[in-house]
Amino acid sequence: MSVAEIYPADGASPGDEAFSPARAEAFEERFVGMLNGGAACLMVSVGHRTGLFDALEDGAWVSSEALAGRAELNERYVREWLGAMVASGIVEVDAETTTFRLPSEHAACLTRAATPNNFAVFAQYIPELGSIESDIVRCFEQGGGVPYERFGRFHEIMAEDSGQSVLPALEEHILPLVPGLQDRLAAGIRVADLGCGRGRALMEMAARYPASQFTGIDLSAEAVAWATSETEARGLTNVRFEVRDLATFDREAEPAAYDFVTTFDAVHDQGNPRAMVRGIRRSLAADGVYLAQDINGSSHVHENSDHPIGTLLYTISCMHCMTVSLAQEGGEGLGAMWGRQKAVEIFTAAGFATVEVNELSHDVQNCYYVCRP
Repeated sequence: MSVAEIYPADGASPGDEAFSPARAEAFEERFVGMLNGGAACLMVSVGHRTGLFDALEDGAWVSSEALAGRAELNERYVREWLGAMVASGIVEVDAETTTFRLPSEHAACLTRAATPNNFAVFAQYIPELGSIESDIVRCFEQGGGVPYERFGRFHEIMAEDSGQSVLPALEEHILPLVPGLQDRLAAGIRVADLGCGRGRALMEMAARYPASQFTGIDLSAEAVAWATSETEARGLTNVRFEVRDLATFDREAEPAAYDFVTTFDAVHDQGNPRAMVRGIRRSLAADGVYLAQDINGSSHVHENSDHPIGTLLYTISCMHCMTVSLAQEGGEGLGAMWGRQKAVEIFTAAGFATVEVNELSHDVQNCYYVCRP
């Protein structure tokens, strides 16, 4: 029974004279769509991780048996996954032959060949965050946070995410935000990336600019171990990584140690982000530059109501960025949606004389801050 059948006329709900059955029914339909969308994201994540979308990339009609053979997967699971994909409108089915295909327009958003526009990468956040839901519920009840160690694949997903958003834009769009920087990198300068995760952006720069020296710092031992191993495999000798808590970086940073410092989506989930930023200011040479990529949003929640991925960003914030900060001693818990206003406030308070806020036309998710002493 629908809400409209329970309350057939406007104003019929006790306790709320403004109750509108039409609006309630519309919300009911919208929420059912949310349930189906959430379930679809789980299956999209599975399809990405197992390579099923890539196996469907050619757009040809294929049976579940043939698709399972292509992807070297169990047919019964592939068949049920296809059911979810058909029900969600992602995959098409031919009723007469019981064969399936991924339309080319959908493949353009869901296969590895579609990078940097592969939305299936982002779908992975849903099951990853769902895996720590009980931990988050305890935090709602008792406070505190969920530490990095509880997140099994988050760094892996973030690395794949940045591989789409940061790496393709690094040379053409991001580094040019600082005039003359690429020439300085080519000549040789000292660079640090703080909160580097798996260090893919740093390795990209190190490979492109062999005369410069690069240092990556992150709290996660797992991420640093992966980055170190990958660096060795790629034969990069001008980059190193270290495990370090940046909560006291303002006191421990070596003065004027770097000419260029970067943070990619890393400030807001620090336990003490203000100390980290003060440390960055302390560590920069007089002519140094700090470039921060962070989430593009407002510090005022009402201004984010029409953000194209606002719900996703607030969810990731609550279930990762904010909580890993609060898990650290004295963590501030800024959250991913700390916003441009708060970011400029913190960067300015740290001693940066100028803070430029840049947006890139192809990137609705991020702002790029250029900060100078």
